[in-house]
Amino acid sequence: MIYLNCFTFPNEDMEFDFFLKIKRTCYDSFYPFKVLSVHGLERIDFEPVTILYGGNGSGKSTALNVIAEKTGIGRDSIYNKSNFYPDYVNMCEMYLETDIPLNSRIITSDDVFDYMLNIRNLNEGIDQKREELFEEYLDTKYSHFQMKSIADYEQLKRVNNARSKTQSRFVRSELIDNVREYSNGESAYRYFTEKIGENGLYILDEPENSLSPKRQMELMGFIEDSARFFGCQFIISTHSPFLLAMRGAKIYDLDENPVDIKRWTELENVRTYYEFFRLHNNEF
Repeated sequence: MIYLNCFTFPNEDMEFDFFLKIKRTCYDSFYPFKVLSVHGLERIDFEPVTILYGGNGSGKSTALNVIAEKTGIGRDSIYNKSNFYPDYVNMCEMYLETDIPLNSRIITSDDVFDYMLNIRNLNEGIDQKREELFEEYLDTKYSHFQMKSIADYEQLKRVNNARSKTQSRFVRSELIDNVREYSNGESAYRYFTEKIGENGLYILDEPENSLSPKRQMELMGFIEDSARFFGCQFIISTHSPFLLAMRGAKIYDLDENPVDIKRWTELENVRTYYEFFRLHNNEF
């Protein structure tokens, strides 16, 4: 499915004309100006899966954030905007194949890390509550409680509950399920599968972070199926050879100047992996 058909960024001439209109010279940075134009990235024509590839500083994340801002899709984590960010976004143009669904969103590494941190904090709270329940169980079970009025009824139920169960059963019955059944990688993978629904435009900024190679391959399959069968369009920045190898993905190499469209097997990062394993082939 294609919702966003084409997106254009201001070229060097447009940026130069903009700077001529600026009277003040107190700014140290004009971000995001002079980031994508340096690499000659002026236009992206999208497929159901479009990938932006490039090293640090190539502008991948900048491009994704600008696209997300222009399309108005949802996001969780905030990101830094300069004084010139609105001006730059206004100079961009987007061309839609059809309306972008409301459930569309951008997912960044910060979103995933915040999600995992929340789980960690929840687990720490559960651990603390568990210790409190251990003490409560012992105090309640062996207390010399006598019911004197109807006001003591709730305490009576707790005493009977403690005396009728083992310590572990009492704690489990009083405690919410412990969510520490997933590793960081598993939690990160679950975040993507929970946030990505049917019929949506999803922008993913280096989704391979926190994912093992096996999980990256599972995410690759999930994205392929979502694009093929469930009406989703994806715009992704990544270095992962597994994600770069997705069937039908259109890859823009931002390390080239001007930016060029390449097959995944032509990319420097992938070639480095290939040469390394080829060199050590006899060890496998």
